[in-house]
Amino acid sequence: MSATLLATFVLLYPPLLQAQEEAGQNQQLYRQALQSIAEGRNTDASDTLRQVIEGEPLHAGAWLDLALIQCALGHEQEAERMFEVIRSRFNPSPGIMQLITEARSNGCAHWRPNAQLAFSLARGIDQNVNQGSSIGSYTASSSGVPVELPLTSDFLPKHDQYSLLTADYLRDLTPNGTSGYVQLQSRRYDRLGQYNSSSLFAGFDTPWRFGRWTLHGAASVGLITLGNQLYQRQTQVQARVGPPLPLPGSMQFNLTTALTHVEYLTQDNFNSNTAEIRGQFNYRLEDNSASMTLGRLTDRAGSARPGGNREGWMATALWRHRLAGETTGELSYTQQVWDSSKAYSPSFIDQIRHQNTQVWRAAVTYPLSTTQSLQLEARQVRNKENISIFQYNDRQLQLTWQWQGL
Repeated sequence: MSATLLATFVLLYPPLLQAQEEAGQNQQLYRQALQSIAEGRNTDASDTLRQVIEGEPLHAGAWLDLALIQCALGHEQEAERMFEVIRSRFNPSPGIMQLITEARSNGCAHWRPNAQLAFSLARGIDQNVNQGSSIGSYTASSSGVPVELPLTSDFLPKHDQYSLLTADYLRDLTPNGTSGYVQLQSRRYDRLGQYNSSSLFAGFDTPWRFGRWTLHGAASVGLITLGNQLYQRQTQVQARVGPPLPLPGSMQFNLTTALTHVEYLTQDNFNSNTAEIRGQFNYRLEDNSASMTLGRLTDRAGSARPGGNREGWMATALWRHRLAGETTGELSYTQQVWDSSKAYSPSFIDQIRHQNTQVWRAAVTYPLSTTQSLQLEARQVRNKENISIFQYNDRQLQLTWQWQGL
């Protein structure tokens, strides 16, 4: 009897191993399809779900997901065929039938891009609108002789209150997750109108997947005004890669590279070209989420810019926590360091500039409804430098009403 069992085991063991391996590969494909759906890459998800069904014809979840995607893409006949297969082959529950009925009633005639519109209005207090120096005088060099120069009021901190308006519009451009956006922001001070600012940015983001690797490419252009003048033009290209690392639990890692060109329209010799590479870890649970970022920066400028080229690094830590009900709290810390390559202004400021900026931020967000919320935010900035005239501190307090709709 034992010999018979052994012979049966030997005959069946390889097929069993192969079946288990195929099931595991199929489940991995299904997880990739769900990730594609979450990222809005419906075409990629559709192709992957077809592979799942080919490997496992009775995978009910893959059939349902594929049918709903075909409906969302406007492939009405294909979606209807799959809905009928689901009904006849899997005997779906009333909840699934209700989902199918809703999809049919909304119509599958054509692809409908998703769009989101968000507004916010804020009122705030800024204790150092102009990033005024934290010292009252500066000792400079004149022909090698130290000279103490008192700072005028224009270089000292100025306090004011402000109103802030922001608007964001996001819209799908293709069925496979490419999206475009427009962002507008306008800040107006009660008394210090010369520091009023506005910005307008537009760009797009497109995702790809290569096996278990994810990639997002993005590009943007922007205009910034200061006072009543066009102050700055910006362009940026960015790529974010998500490698398939074996990380524990809900942790994720991605690597981002970016190139940014900044052109100053009211100042000579300050244009910059910045390259950065940064890694970010994200961790998410039901009531908590956290992220940590560490990056390397390099800034190349024209030879006439004070201080010349710069090298630096940045680090950010963010924690979100559900406080009570739907109320959430945020706490973040950012540090950015720049080191210039040569003296800032030879024979006047002979030091090579070292800049260390630290920002603490705390916020509480209280939802008023499904589309509206209130946020109270406090921010503290400490800019420490070896050239004392550039040192400054700032504190801000802001209350924001936010609205988001479709």
